[in-house]
Amino acid sequence: MTEASLTPTQHAILSHALDHADGRVEWFPSNIHGGARLKVLAGLAKRGLIGQVGTRWRVIAAGYEALGVPRPGVGEKRIGKFEAQLDQIIANAEGAPPVPTDAELEAAVAAAESTWAKPRTRVDSKQAEVVRMLQRPEGATVRQICDATGWQAHTVRGAFAGAFKKKLGLTLVSDKQPGGERIYRVA
Repeated sequence: MTEASLTPTQHAILSHALDHADGRVEWFPSNIHGGARLKVLAGLAKRGLIGQVGTRWRVIAAGYEALGVPRPGVGEKRIGKFEAQLDQIIANAEGAPPVPTDAELEAAVAAAESTWAKPRTRVDSKQAEVVRMLQRPEGATVRQICDATGWQAHTVRGAFAGAFKKKLGLTLVSDKQPGGERIYRVA
C-alpha cells in the first residue's frame, strides 16, 4: 500500500497519531463527528492500517508502511526509560549526601514531634469545662456555657441530653427565677 492510496482524512488521522500520540488514534479532523468517526475507524481497520489494543486504536505496521514511516524499535535494541536515564541516576547517587543513621533519624523525628501541639486531654476539653460549670453551687446558664465554649445554644442543649445525661449519666436539674434565665446544675 502506498501513501497515495490513502484519503486525505485517513492520511491526516494516521499522521497525527504517529506525530503526536505515540501511534494512538485519538484525534480526528473537526469535520468528523459521532458516527462518522466510527466509520473512519472501521475503514482504517478494514484496510489493516490500525488495530485495537485493549480499548484504544493504534497504528499498526501497515499504517506505518502506508505513510512511509519506519516503525519505532524495529531493528534496534530497545531500552526502557529507566535504562535511558541510568547514567543520570548514577551521577545523582554519587553526589548525594550520606544517608543518616537510625540514631540521627530518631533524633530528627523527636525534635519535630516536640514542636507539635500537645493533644488536648479530657481534663481541659470543652465538655469537662461545661461539667465543672454545672457542678458549681450557682450552676450555669446556657448563655454562660455558650460564652465559655463558643458553642451555640442548641449545641449546649444537645450536649445536656446526649453526652451528659445519656453517656456520662449525670442528673441535671434546672431552676428559673422569675424574670431571669434558666440555671442548670448537676444534682
